[in-house]
Amino acid sequence: MDLKWNLNALYNDFNGQYQDDLYKLEELIKEYDNFSVNGLSCNPESILLKYIELNEKINILSGKLYAFPALIHSADTKNETAEKYLDAIEQLLTRLTPPNVRFKKWLKNIDQLDALAKKNEKIKENFFHLIEQQKEANYILSDGEEIVVANMRLTGGEAWSRLHGKLTSNLMVSVCLNEKVKKIPLSEARNLAYDKSPSVRKHAYEQELAAYNKIENAMALSICSIKREADFTNRYRGYNSSLEKTLFDSRISSDTLQAMLDAIKKYLPEFQRYLKKKAEYLGYNNGLPFFDIFAPVGEFNKTFSYEEAQKIIIENYRSFSISLSEFAEKAFKENWIDVEPREGKKGGAFCYNLPFINESRILTNFTGSFSNVSTLAHELGHGYHGQVIAEESPLNRGYPMPLAETASILCETIVMNNLLQSLEDSETLYVLENSLSTSTQVIVDIFSRFEFESELFDRAKSASLSSKELKEMMLKAQKQAYGGGLDHSYLHPYMWINKPHYYSPDLHFYNFPYAFGLLYAKGLYALFLKDKDIFVKKYDEMLRQTGKNTIENIALMMGIDTTRGDFWVDSLEIIKKEIDRFCELIDKKNT
Repeated sequence: MDLKWNLNALYNDFNGQYQDDLYKLEELIKEYDNFSVNGLSCNPESILLKYIELNEKINILSGKLYAFPALIHSADTKNETAEKYLDAIEQLLTRLTPPNVRFKKWLKNIDQLDALAKKNEKIKENFFHLIEQQKEANYILSDGEEIVVANMRLTGGEAWSRLHGKLTSNLMVSVCLNEKVKKIPLSEARNLAYDKSPSVRKHAYEQELAAYNKIENAMALSICSIKREADFTNRYRGYNSSLEKTLFDSRISSDTLQAMLDAIKKYLPEFQRYLKKKAEYLGYNNGLPFFDIFAPVGEFNKTFSYEEAQKIIIENYRSFSISLSEFAEKAFKENWIDVEPREGKKGGAFCYNLPFINESRILTNFTGSFSNVSTLAHELGHGYHGQVIAEESPLNRGYPMPLAETASILCETIVMNNLLQSLEDSETLYVLENSLSTSTQVIVDIFSRFEFESELFDRAKSASLSSKELKEMMLKAQKQAYGGGLDHSYLHPYMWINKPHYYSPDLHFYNFPYAFGLLYAKGLYALFLKDKDIFVKKYDEMLRQTGKNTIENIALMMGIDTTRGDFWVDSLEIIKKEIDRFCELIDKKNT
């Protein structure tokens, strides 16, 4: 079985077809640029149709050309050829800035979009995208300023982000395993947090923190530079803050975000209760040390082969829908997944949707833990979302971050809930704890990251912060979120290095979307259990609509009002019941 993904559906190499498509993209961008200069004086209907035609072609071709080196580089950050083409494509795509600015400025003054959409089916199909472009026109700068911003980004935020990826993916951690000292990649060292041995978990945690010393100053400069660049640019455009920009891009209202955050704050003591109970089970008196957050609980002390993980996912997906199960089978069979950790490979996991070929590629660092199985189910959920939305036109495939996490977390829930139905108490405790561990990360840890990033943006406006200051801020945020659930003597001051989301120059506050996705998915799963057949039909249609509507309207399709606190409370109550069950099982085990 091949444990590396196959990219041949994109290109075989950087020669031949890749070079031909690169030339075609250059010509399309020239045509679009010429159109934006000389073609905006025709009748509005013709202009809109030409814009849609050109941008659909550019979207497909640029997506394919960028994905190939991006995926190669993710699996092997030492591949200099892939890095060269990433730079080349990014540089080429900056040429889209002038025509985009010109078109948006023209579109800003068009007040007949409704009438044109009723008249022309193609315009109607892309109506939401056009409305979004019209709204964005309120935040664009002059032609020259936009060109400067786009080009400076390449040597600013993009460069700092690339540095983070390169340093963390090649950071080796010295650990002692089986009485032998060996150097392993950071991603592999972090996976030792799931090890059966308490001494291995603690040792890996200590060595991980020690390894960050080598890069912490460079990473402090990187993260502050990225945030300062974003803050200045967003405010200069007219946003009140980078959070406002994120809400706009996410198509989510501040009312929805605030309703969710208020509910989370209310339920933090419940998560802290879970952590204290886990600490009690593991023999701690002052809360759980950070290195044991992922410590296995229960007697389901087995690892899973990749073949076993596939079987678990395919079978449990089938309980939801045949189409979801068949999608997973296809992904496994056609080698869409790069499975194991290795030096030079990026840590963590992600799914890269490739709608232009109706496929996806998934990167994991699978070592056999139950958490790895859950992660694989999660990423395949992203892929299924990509398959459904691939049926839409190219300009309607870009869904916002909060909804991006919905399909993936729902798939995790499907796998976990089905497993729980046929387990003994000790096994139930294991799977239930794994679910609660994930929920705690997505709710509590992400709440701490939201608080940290909020303070980072506020303080980095005037000056860069030292690694010492960043560590203090992270510890403060963790104490605020975890409370007495964690032992304050053993926290993780370097989470600002470990989480790559902080280093995306275009995605800020990429934390609350995960909390939204988890709680929204929990609520959706409850609806699924009430009426499975009707829900699945509505669910696929909801996913299909995610590229062309606001989050509030998408939720209303399922009968949910996200601006009301009661929906979020109901979802958190589902997790609270899991916590109650977990505590009952621990108490039963101790009696």
